[in-house]
Amino acid sequence: MATASAPRQQFQPPVLVPRRKKSVRLTLWPLVAATFFMVSGGTYGTEDIVHGAGYGKAILILLLTPILWSLPTAFMIGELSSSLPYEGGYYAWVRRAMGNFWGFQEAWLSLVASIFDMAIYPTLFVLYLNRLFPWFAEGHRGVMVGLAVVILCALLNIAGVRVVSTTSLWLFFALSAPFILIVAIAPFKLGALAHAVTKPTTSTVDIIGGLLICMWNYMGWDNASTIATEVERPQRTYPRAMLMAVVIVALSYIVPVAAMWMTGLSSSAWETGFWADIAGLLGGPLLRVGLALGGMISGFGMFNALVMSYSRLPLAMAQDGMLPSVFGKLHPRSRAPWVAIAVCAMGWAMCLGLGFERLVTIDILLYGASLSLEFIALIVLRVREPELHRPFRVPGGMIGACAVGIAPMLLLGFSIFRSETEQVLGMSSFAFGILLIAAGVVAYLVNHALRPDGWTMPREKAEIAS
Repeated sequence: MATASAPRQQFQPPVLVPRRKKSVRLTLWPLVAATFFMVSGGTYGTEDIVHGAGYGKAILILLLTPILWSLPTAFMIGELSSSLPYEGGYYAWVRRAMGNFWGFQEAWLSLVASIFDMAIYPTLFVLYLNRLFPWFAEGHRGVMVGLAVVILCALLNIAGVRVVSTTSLWLFFALSAPFILIVAIAPFKLGALAHAVTKPTTSTVDIIGGLLICMWNYMGWDNASTIATEVERPQRTYPRAMLMAVVIVALSYIVPVAAMWMTGLSSSAWETGFWADIAGLLGGPLLRVGLALGGMISGFGMFNALVMSYSRLPLAMAQDGMLPSVFGKLHPRSRAPWVAIAVCAMGWAMCLGLGFERLVTIDILLYGASLSLEFIALIVLRVREPELHRPFRVPGGMIGACAVGIAPMLLLGFSIFRSETEQVLGMSSFAFGILLIAAGVVAYLVNHALRPDGWTMPREKAEIAS
């Protein structure tokens, strides 16, 4: 595998360390499945979009968001990951284009954002488990189950990327089966649920909130880039995997919602977790159990895939001398960064009992800042390294490279404007997010002050994988 070198006037090849064996590298469909869970995790999470916007507008939002938000991001990732298939992905691109400081900020933003995400997925697993077995809701049993999910996913990741991605592929099929049944049953229930009795909803999401949730549901395409050196023929595989995943994720959202529109079920009844109730109305208790199991699979699959993604950031930073070299230790058989996985898992496990809600606006703010750096890196590399081999290019030349980021940045600006009305710890979520971003600058200065020459000497970089 390889990591990006700092910008130079002339092209400098990245530092090389031993490549993954072909047998443990990812092919197209396992990468598509892993990307699916890094971004989506299935149809769960669309309920509040329907509640806030209604069926017609919800479908329009679910259709336009991937066109304006996901597809441009997929194009950008396709070019950068195929031309610079380095460990650490987006961190390596930004560092190569703009230097150590901005590379560190890119990694910081992603790892801090993971704090607001990663503790939620084991909690989601437990919530759906409680629907089937209320016994787990008593005492600290739910936290223990969440901890077991963290440990199991860490062990699967230490076993290697092939194990994680193959698991993701099978989880995708298991997760999709109940929704395929819903889509198949819905045409036979035309208008049948127009007067269905449902529980009173507690959702307060409006159409703008639905748009933000939709953006969150289509967020995270760059996560798959961090494992670039562990992908078979990344120059060819990444662009294809990104575009295929965009289509699959969009269909997984739009088709089930459109199917339920046919039944006449009121959109005002929808709220988070409502898909299990929908399954009970359409197919009875067994299908409801299937949706609850699917929710558990969704939480497990997302956490499992994102452990694989986030753990490569400390690995790549250690290889570049920006973190202690211990984070670059690889398992002797699977070549997985077992120290980085273990440390990240312990950090996320400590957040399991906090019980905080998913802060969508902060997630989008932090992710948006990191995504902005990636679009800037795309343009900077076009200018600084025009001769860089690009097996896949954003169409339209330099104009296309600049234009591809306009729509995502406009949507991010809208989300930032909305974040000023959300409160976190007595301040707006925008102000809270800015504090987290500023903390990244402080962290870099402290890191640089402790070890001005880096944590790993250049001659050692080729040996840290051992």
